[in-house]
Amino acid sequence: MYRMDSHDSTAAILTQGLSKAYGSRLGIADVDLQVGRGEVFGFIGPNGAGKTTTIRLLLGLLRPSAGRAAVMGLDVQRDSVAVRRRVGYLPGDFGLDPRMTGRELIDYFTSLRDGESPAADSRRRADVFAARLELDLDVPMGRLSRGNRQKIGLIQALCHRPALLILDEPTTGLDPLMQDTFLQIVREARDEGRTVFLSSHVLSEVERVCDKVAIVRAGRLAALETTDSLLEKRVKRVTLVFAEPVDASVFAALPGVRDVWSRDNTVSLRLDDGVDAVVKLAARFTVSDMMVEHPSLDEVFMSYYEQRPPEGDRPDEGQPWRR
Repeated sequence: MYRMDSHDSTAAILTQGLSKAYGSRLGIADVDLQVGRGEVFGFIGPNGAGKTTTIRLLLGLLRPSAGRAAVMGLDVQRDSVAVRRRVGYLPGDFGLDPRMTGRELIDYFTSLRDGESPAADSRRRADVFAARLELDLDVPMGRLSRGNRQKIGLIQALCHRPALLILDEPTTGLDPLMQDTFLQIVREARDEGRTVFLSSHVLSEVERVCDKVAIVRAGRLAALETTDSLLEKRVKRVTLVFAEPVDASVFAALPGVRDVWSRDNTVSLRLDDGVDAVVKLAARFTVSDMMVEHPSLDEVFMSYYEQRPPEGDRPDEGQPWRR
């Protein structure tokens, strides 16, 4: 069995120059990722940006045009069967036989992984997850709502306790309560030392649960950082309330400050980086209140999509680019 270099084995996912083209159409290009074991890693971008292509490459379902990838220290092309046995995968287009019950489908997938009858532990965990997600596993899937069919997909990915979960748009169709339950399950997997690779365009859930985030734009990585650092470096809105009116122009002269306005005793401004200089200047006056509004991940994400991608770069689904 082929393995990548020993220093690579500490990563749950490692890609180097990973690229995929569909003829003249770009899928992804030169994607370098390193996902540590025990992380929740967010992989975000709009539909057609290259998320699903990347996932299919990681699972050995597509052959790359260039570059390489390893999952749990195994080459995804040479060891594709071994990789898939170590992964719990929920595809974005999870197909279901409407005649089967959820229990029958989960037993089927478990037997494919194990090469034998489903293990009792997997069945027991499936029942536990079904109870948490408020799902009846004995109803034919043709009678289930979209959200309940999605729960079946989640349970089949989770029940064998894989070392790595690869989840493509996992909360599609789930109501807010079930989304919260799912995010708690993700946190528990991380606390157990397992890795979660979460592809999503629901940025609020990525912000709540992910340790690191990669933003993919037209098939290329636009950012790869911890969630906290990605949010921290973006523009903040600072509002200062003073005991009496102050001259707002003194704040406008500070580096990194813009969009300053004032009314009565209140000064508001936008800040590109750091608050230390603003706090020190404000301390010269009598401050009644101070509020710092941090941007959401939605705002950060949109800042990477303000310009049209370079000529020749197109989403992997062949969809027209829209701002």
